[in-house]
Amino acid sequence: MIKVYTTPTCAYCHALMDWLDSKGIEYVEMDATKEEGITSVPVTEINGERIVGFDRPAIKRALKNL
Repeated sequence: MIKVYTTPTCAYCHALMDWLDSKGIEYVEMDATKEEGITSVPVTEINGERIVGFDRPAIKRALKNL
């Protein structure tokens, strides 16, 4: 499962989710304000690995291991 930790006003969060949507990648949006340990957004969690920011190369590498 892919989780994307976001806040409502984060432009990078929305850009990340738009990118995932355009690739047909399913994810669950999580409210970062309710999660301990999330200090910046977006954070993408793939198979337990957390990727901070909209880091496309890191996200693509993590997706290959799904």
